[in-house]
Amino acid sequence: MNYVSAENLTKSYGIKVLFENISFHINEGDKIAIVAKNGSGKSTLLKILMGKEIADSGTVMINKDIQVVLFDQEIDFNPDLTIDEFMMALDSAPILALKNYHQSLYSTDHDFIEKALAGMEAHKAWDLENEMKQILSQLKITDLDAKMGTLSGGQIKRVALAKLLTETRAEHRHTLLIMDEPTNHLDVEMVEWLENYLNKAKITLLLVTHDRYFLDSVCDMIWEMEDKNLYVHNGSYATYLENKMIREDNLNATIDKANNLYRKELEWMRRQPKARTTKSKSRIDAFYETEKVAKTDTSKQGLELDFEMKRLGNKILELKHIDKSFGNKVLLKDFSYSFQRGEKVGIVGKNGAGKSTLLNIIQGFEKADHGEIETGETIHFGYFSQKGLTYKEDERVIDFIKEVAEYYPLANGKSLSASQFLRLFLFDDQTQYSPIAKLSGGEKRRLHLMYILYQNPNFLIFDEPTNDLDLPTLTVLENFLQQFQGSLIIVSHDRYFMDRIVDHILAFEGDGKIKDFTGNFSEYREAKSKQDSPEKPVVQKTEPLKDVSPAISSPSAVKKKKLSFKEQRELETIEKEMPELEEQRKKILDQLNNESDYEKISKLSDDLEKISEKLEDYEMRWLELQEILGEG
Repeated sequence: MNYVSAENLTKSYGIKVLFENISFHINEGDKIAIVAKNGSGKSTLLKILMGKEIADSGTVMINKDIQVVLFDQEIDFNPDLTIDEFMMALDSAPILALKNYHQSLYSTDHDFIEKALAGMEAHKAWDLENEMKQILSQLKITDLDAKMGTLSGGQIKRVALAKLLTETRAEHRHTLLIMDEPTNHLDVEMVEWLENYLNKAKITLLLVTHDRYFLDSVCDMIWEMEDKNLYVHNGSYATYLENKMIREDNLNATIDKANNLYRKELEWMRRQPKARTTKSKSRIDAFYETEKVAKTDTSKQGLELDFEMKRLGNKILELKHIDKSFGNKVLLKDFSYSFQRGEKVGIVGKNGAGKSTLLNIIQGFEKADHGEIETGETIHFGYFSQKGLTYKEDERVIDFIKEVAEYYPLANGKSLSASQFLRLFLFDDQTQYSPIAKLSGGEKRRLHLMYILYQNPNFLIFDEPTNDLDLPTLTVLENFLQQFQGSLIIVSHDRYFMDRIVDHILAFEGDGKIKDFTGNFSEYREAKSKQDSPEKPVVQKTEPLKDVSPAISSPSAVKKKKLSFKEQRELETIEKEMPELEEQRKKILDQLNNESDYEKISKLSDDLEKISEKLEDYEMRWLELQEILGEG
């Protein structure tokens, strides 16, 4: 069933063309993610689909039998309503049936009671209330009598998300669910629950997100908005990266070392979402080394920064026996930690656990109840908080940055101008000379980030830096931070970002307890999962010891005993066919690099995907068989 069809849409603001003559279709069951730089028109396109904006030209046809529901960054609500009243303020037949049923519980009017029961049956509303409570519980909303006006911004967003999911569940009509950055203000447990919920739900979804693990888990199609065009990629995030690479290779007509690394990254990325936690550390390390190339437009990248960071002394930052409580809630209890030069620390934990409080104590914005903080004399903090950018209404982007300095110093004695630094962070010349007030929300966030980095701090503190940043900006930021020689603290729920950047985790586990873990975020989560759900000990039968001859104890002899005849034949087949498949794959890549016909590119891309999938299956099976051999 077709939900939406758009033909030749064009939209401009003044002289800036967001997109031009783009066409697309949304069919029932599609789960689509939009990937684009902030300011490319993502939000405008969503508003056009919602009927809140009108395209300059082109047509949008929305099936009259569907409803379009939007989860937006801006939440409209009456502050005097309780959470329960806000949740029940839905104009849908199942919700109305549920409200009538609640009223009938206190009524003596038999006719009203019968009608209420009939309404519950007719609209299949019996399970709705229970599901609504489960959704609220998963999103950590428990006090349904609390007034909306008393909630924090993150709580309001979670309540609005719960309402939206309930509405989608309550309506038995066909629904197109549009979600703009739904994972902002959600902790990791909530994000993983939402992933699972959207995967299981029979819905049609159009999603804007910067969370790459979430995107890959939920969506099976990606729309890429770039240079006024819209490119449709069927498949995973890896498929999008691969198609983007092919397009850029054909446009540039050159293949250099970066492209080769790019292809290796894409090949690895195809396997990453399926078995992320089982990958060897060497593979993960290799991925993070090459991934920065994978998402970079090599035709546009012309700068690699070698920073001249402000000098760090011997003493960086030391916390000694820090305590902090608010009333009966203990956030920090006898916490001590000494930050080292070049250390990249990730801070994780549930919302309200005290992560932001620790950042404030480190910088002197709040005082600890007890304990001592020693900060090195040479330390210059750069703090990127969740607060917005402060600027003059008519101030231009380039002038705002030049207030810090005209040039950014490089280690080789050279420097970057303010304009060059802006360009590195995806501000083109036209945007640089535009008033800040005319930037999109995401562009202002990007400018705020760049403003912090341009001050050349030697100790960076980031509090949820990925919220509202687009994927291209995140790529630039990740590349910057990987080269950064100073110390770094990141508070973030973005699993992909944390995995790429940090090498050490401080985990707030509640009641003032902070776990010190060496490794990245996924490794911490895996270790914690094993700790929370320890495997039951395997009880083995005790057998008398037997003499083992040298021949039987040799590795080859054990292997022969461990693999069945069928498994041995399977291993031989895999080892024979894998090189042949690799050769086929190489030939297809060579053809793609020299092909300009779109239909042929599409056919070759399909062939490449099939061969890559078969290679992946072979590799995983080969590893399983090797594990069996190793157990011997």
